[in-house]
Amino acid sequence: MSGQWAGEGWRRLLGIELSPVSHRERLVSAVGACLGIMLVYAISAALLGPHHALIVAAPIGATAVLVFAIPHGAMSQPWPVVGGYAVSTTLGVACATLVPNQVLAAGLAVGLSVAAMHYLRCIHPPGGAMALLSVVGGQQIRELGFGLVLAPVLTNVLIVVLAAVVFGACLPWRRYPAILTRGRVQSASESNNYQAISHEDFVYALTQIDSFLDVSEEDVLRIYALATGRSHRREGGQGH
Repeated sequence: MSGQWAGEGWRRLLGIELSPVSHRERLVSAVGACLGIMLVYAISAALLGPHHALIVAAPIGATAVLVFAIPHGAMSQPWPVVGGYAVSTTLGVACATLVPNQVLAAGLAVGLSVAAMHYLRCIHPPGGAMALLSVVGGQQIRELGFGLVLAPVLTNVLIVVLAAVVFGACLPWRRYPAILTRGRVQSASESNNYQAISHEDFVYALTQIDSFLDVSEEDVLRIYALATGRSHRREGGQGH
């Protein structure tokens, strides 16, 4: 028993998530990321050339993981993805241009990007990578200046977002963006006949946690609907 408790304690300490995910969902995530990156590279290479296509390869790869493997996550939605890249790349180029010391410029680029993404409500971790790349990526990246923001960065970002939208449209159970699941959440709450969480209560709960959570309001409501629905069905069965 103590060994089991110790194992559970280490799992929580290390942040190992054991939420059940089907093999189908894992396979779909992998296929989506593969197709998305292939599309991004093919189109950006054709429009901008192979070199520009490679500039944002690493950050876009991270974005593909978020968008295709966690399509309902708060950091995976269109505004965090597009806004996060736009503001981070802009700040990264500005720091590379205005701050002579590269070490200081790199730190400022990432730090300012984190602050800006927080206030603009568009936190997207690969944006921080793009801010850093804008500073340390070499002469060819610096020569692009603020043109880097539009091409290749936002060009590639929009391609991967559109690919995720189209991919999600083919899979009814994992719509992207998350707003497309709202109708199902509302219908579930109506059929389960439970007291819905108000938007004000949800916002209050988030202020008490006082930290960014990578989960959307729709997902929280859906989880609540499924849990209370199961509880009501179980109670109804016992009553019979």
